Amino acid sequence: MVQQEESRRTSKWLAFAASIAPGLFLLGYNIGTGSVTTMAVSGAKYGMQLLWALLLSCLGTFFLIVVFGKYTIVTKKTALHSFRESFGKGVSLFILFSLVASELISCAGVMGVMTQVVQEWSRPFTESNEGISPLFSALFFGGLLFVLIYQAKFSLFEKVLAVFVGLMAICFVVTMGMTSPPSREYLEGLIPSLPSEQNSFLIVAGMVGTTMGGVLYVVRSILVSEKEWKISDLKIERRDAAISAGLMFFLSLAIMACAAGTLKPRGLQVDNAIEMVLMMEPIAGKFATSLFVLGIVCAGLSSLFPILLLAPWLIADFQGKARNLKSTSSRMLVLLGLFASLFVPLFGGRPIGVMITSQALTIIVTPLILVLMIILMNRKSEIGNYTFKTWENVCMLLIIAFTLVMAVIGVLGLISEYS
Repeated sequence: MVQQEESRRTSKWLAFAASIAPGLFLLGYNIGTGSVTTMAVSGAKYGMQLLWALLLSCLGTFFLIVVFGKYTIVTKKTALHSFRESFGKGVSLFILFSLVASELISCAGVMGVMTQVVQEWSRPFTESNEGISPLFSALFFGGLLFVLIYQAKFSLFEKVLAVFVGLMAICFVVTMGMTSPPSREYLEGLIPSLPSEQNSFLIVAGMVGTTMGGVLYVVRSILVSEKEWKISDLKIERRDAAISAGLMFFLSLAIMACAAGTLKPRGLQVDNAIEMVLMMEPIAGKFATSLFVLGIVCAGLSSLFPILLLAPWLIADFQGKARNLKSTSSRMLVLLGLFASLFVPLFGGRPIGVMITSQALTIIVTPLILVLMIILMNRKSEIGNYTFKTWENVCMLLIIAFTLVMAVIGVLGLISEYS
């Protein structure tokens, strides 16, 4: 009897875990090294002052992943394929190219940050004081990811992402508990305000770009299609979206709080995650810093894992073909992503600059993706009785306007970065 009860509880937990797998996938993709860096820079420079911007972007993300998931559940069609059917090959091909290009560039940035952080952290443990070679750690991480993806089992992907995301969450939350700023700063950060510094708009744009990139919503549609959810599962889809966006907010908050609690009080500012690691150790101690480094590595792996899957998934989706990661073309695309990830470890450079480029490409195409979706969601012939209500149209239009502003700011920031 006791064994049956335990078995029933285990089955319920497994069913629940399976039901939130699409949300964990998006969370793993979203909370990567770019997000870690952006939140760390914001926390070190402004404390918790921009917490309101993080909250608004996560609320917007929740609304949008619900919309794209709902569209796929109702129509049984994915977003990118529907864009091609309804708006032509040219528009959808531009979206596909922008997303795939941004993901390939992102591979280089993510791996670059991970390997440089590992090198800096490991310097005291090597006789030469040079740390673990970035190329060596890149080959190790890349080989690990290729072996996992080579198995080509979606259930395995879900479990691996759950492990990476779980480790990342534990590391960041424990570190936040050890270095958190006073509670009143959290409340003050919920009141919308902008710092007086000239580049504060760019930092806000970066925070939004890492949280509301258009690729999230196109991929959401693919993930919901993989789950084969029906109309009766709309509540499950909404719960999954809420868990994903909620954890997205909480983990980003934890990273921001780590920097706000350690670096901001001492007037220390960072431009990337490596500097934060170097500055944190004398203040927070080796244990907290090591936990933060482990969190960055897990964030990078949990981000690279879905990034490498996106190119074959998106191209198959565009073509209206079944997603088959065992095909030669899919495995070649995964290898292309892994080769791209070796760019910074091989040739050097600033991985943060590479990350900014990839985020700018995603931000530019995001308003277009949302405009196409609002059109589809207002077509009764397309979605029947599930067309947008007035309040949903208002929310969507506000989000589109918001992303347009962020896209302009992001492009101007990119020009400034490389001029």
